[in-house]
Amino acid sequence: MWRRAILRMSLSNSQKELRKTLAFAYKNIIMTKRNFFTIFEMLFWPLISLFSVGLMGAYLEIGEGKLAFIMIGAISLSVIQLAQLDVTYVLLFDVWSKSLKYTFVTPSSFINMIIGSWLVGIARGLVAFAVLSFFSIVFFDLNILEIPLSSLFIFLAGLFITSLLIGMASCILMLIFGRRAEITAWTLTAIIMLICGIYYPITILPPEVKMIATLIPITHFLEYFRTFYGFEAITSNPALYGFILSFIYLAVFIILSEWSLKRARRNGMIIKLSE
Repeated sequence: MWRRAILRMSLSNSQKELRKTLAFAYKNIIMTKRNFFTIFEMLFWPLISLFSVGLMGAYLEIGEGKLAFIMIGAISLSVIQLAQLDVTYVLLFDVWSKSLKYTFVTPSSFINMIIGSWLVGIARGLVAFAVLSFFSIVFFDLNILEIPLSSLFIFLAGLFITSLLIGMASCILMLIFGRRAEITAWTLTAIIMLICGIYYPITILPPEVKMIATLIPITHFLEYFRTFYGFEAITSNPALYGFILSFIYLAVFIILSEWSLKRARRNGMIIKLSE
């Protein structure tokens, strides 16, 4: 009898947490629908990036393998940027509308906010990935969907987990440093991808930078995907290594997010961000 009561209670709590998470996902959907530029950026900038890189490769007459190398980087950058922006927007929208303090008086947690917005980011990222893959086939005769479906799923999971981590990092920085950290929403992805070898192998980087790159998950997910085009990875199992690093960072960021939120409440940063 008591086991059934505990089970019902746990299911009820799980349903409540799911509803809170989906509420933030719905909020991001509404804000996206009302903001034309968030829909515009889902296709315009990714396509600009794809065609810029693809046409450059055609002009330089690089081989099919190297073209695939840089095109994978261009598509990955666009997908991660889109998905992480949705995670960051869950905080930025409230900051811009000066309503952050009202969000944090609700019984929802920081994790509900992040995961809910991340779900919308995944949806937008998948749309962008499908569109970019289609145009890469039509205009550059490069089909990145020809690899096994399970491997494609692993790669996409790596991209979206990376976007979650970058979005969480931006939110944490804003709770600590305030509006001064808003710029990280647009720059953090580019900085990380620059280190991780978006258009080049990390072996050409200086030893110190290369060591940093090996500690960032997306480096290994890119190498994993590129192995299907004949490029060697620096580890024997790059996908596994990428996931291990991702979950380590995720655990650290969850702890940091709770700490930064408590700190923001204590020092009045939430009020400052709402003025």
